Amino acid sequence: MATNVTFDYQKAEEKYRDADSLEEKMNCLKKMLQTAPKHKSAGNLLASIKERIAKLKLQMDRQKKASKGSGYSLTIKKEGAAQVCLVGKTNTGKSSLLKKLTGSNVEIADYEFTTKRPEVAIMDYKGVKIQVIEVPAIVKNLEESVMGPTFISIMNHADLLVLMFKDAKEKGFLDKELDGIKTERTVYNDQDKKEFSKVLWKRLGMIKVYTKQAGKEKDFPPVAFHKGATVGEVTGKVHKDFVKNFKYAKISGKSAKFKWQTVGKDHVLKDNDIVELHMK
Repeated sequence: MATNVTFDYQKAEEKYRDADSLEEKMNCLKKMLQTAPKHKSAGNLLASIKERIAKLKLQMDRQKKASKGSGYSLTIKKEGAAQVCLVGKTNTGKSSLLKKLTGSNVEIADYEFTTKRPEVAIMDYKGVKIQVIEVPAIVKNLEESVMGPTFISIMNHADLLVLMFKDAKEKGFLDKELDGIKTERTVYNDQDKKEFSKVLWKRLGMIKVYTKQAGKEKDFPPVAFHKGATVGEVTGKVHKDFVKNFKYAKISGKSAKFKWQTVGKDHVLKDNDIVELHMK
């Protein structure tokens, strides 16, 4: 970086490093060019920014052409309680795992690059729906590839990445290509569906909470929350009017000192708790 850069330049550069989409990166680069020093010693910096803008523009044009020809959306709407991405090089078993977890009918073959676009399916974990996305094979210089920034954006917005690799060399490759992605990650070690589903649930840091009405059995399916969720959050999830009319709740499960303990809105819940709400 050239000396004596402005505060606005530094801010734009930080935003550029954190940007997910090509459009965001382009806006940041333009801001960097606008706010960079214009004196003689800043010549190399200005030339570098202009070169990055040119490369990014070419990349955006390629991606635009690719998306027109592909016939599928470049964005994936988040559905379910959480979003998990299966990530790896070609032929690392991503499609097989997707099918195992969700039962989806995806193409599985022993030749390279079977998956050309993200495959999306839903996993049912004890009544909680979790969206699972198979990201196409990670390639060298992913960020500079035609669809790379799109796949990076998908992974950045997910709740968890599942890394799949055959050996330490492939693991090192993934670590390098995914270095800028902030999403939490775990590793698939060829567990069976039941065992790995539990791993995913634990790494997502979520809990299942069952609600019930007085005198009736607990409702199904349960509602998913992040760890640390309170009775007040459950109340608001069930119905917004319940929050102002809340009187107390009765709790059965790990967070209760005894079965059907009476608690208030600030009571912190645990996995598989049953909550019986009482209104005024």
